[in-house]
Amino acid sequence: MNQPLQPAKFHVAYGAADGVAAGALAGAVIAIGNFDGVHRGHRAVIGAAQARARALGRKAAALTFAPHPRQFFRPDDGLFTLSPERDKLRLLAATGLDGAVILRFDAALATTSAQDFIARILIGSLGIGGAAIGFDFHFGKNRMGSPAYLAGQGAELGFAVDIVPPLEDEGRPVSSGAVRTALSLGKVVEAAELLGAPWFVSGEVIHGEKRGRELGFPTANVRLDPACGLKHGIYAVRMAVDGVRYDGVASFGRRPTFDNGAPLLEVFLFDFASDLYGKTVDIAFIGWIRAEQKFDSIDALKRHMAHDVAQAKDALARSAGAFPVLGMI
Repeated sequence: MNQPLQPAKFHVAYGAADGVAAGALAGAVIAIGNFDGVHRGHRAVIGAAQARARALGRKAAALTFAPHPRQFFRPDDGLFTLSPERDKLRLLAATGLDGAVILRFDAALATTSAQDFIARILIGSLGIGGAAIGFDFHFGKNRMGSPAYLAGQGAELGFAVDIVPPLEDEGRPVSSGAVRTALSLGKVVEAAELLGAPWFVSGEVIHGEKRGRELGFPTANVRLDPACGLKHGIYAVRMAVDGVRYDGVASFGRRPTFDNGAPLLEVFLFDFASDLYGKTVDIAFIGWIRAEQKFDSIDALKRHMAHDVAQAKDALARSAGAFPVLGMI
């Protein structure tokens, strides 16, 4: 996938129900959505906003929400977030958008009517030149703002609205929920087809128990969000460290052979020997190797780990260069 030309600066504006300081994004054409994962369906909405912006000679930006509305309404459910805020912004920046507006989703925003959302935020704060929205996106108190309602208001108030139809991939709906389901089954190749690029996580490398080093497979350990729904198992991965990519194999799970503890992502990089502690890295999931399992002996585990490495190298060779396109923020 070719990386779009990124604007000289990707502008990020923050706001809430009482308004947004739009700054450089004032008057832009806005793609509105949660954009969790920034999958191919989201990119269709973004593309519609960009096309409208070019026709009008305006900037194009995304309008999204933090936290995800589901996290506000059902905080105890533990939503499996595909792309936390920083990663979402990096994905959005890579699309060539001029910027993003992050609205704080709280009680005030949840009780803002659809009419007030348009009048106060879209027009009053942002002065939008147009909007693009997915066919199923709703907004405002009790989700009363439908795509048709926004289009009708736009016709009255002087801004165009593009409603983007559903996108399917070989009969599968392209949605954040479909990506989460694929990842929960370990189907990272299917998730990548829906996303348009491999799914990735970012995190700081932390100290572990040093068991991998003792086994001859030293690992970089990253603690993922407790709500991460990725299936426990062994994966072929590609890691970016300081802008350089390395191939490897990773275990995500509870280490049943040892302690059955809290889930941890442990990555063994091929032909790499530097210290990574404290570094923030990006890890893309390229292929599924096998489910996590408990071994009767350390020797049996080591034999399986050597086999895992060979399988991961094969999977990575078949997906040479596969990695998400990430912008600068």
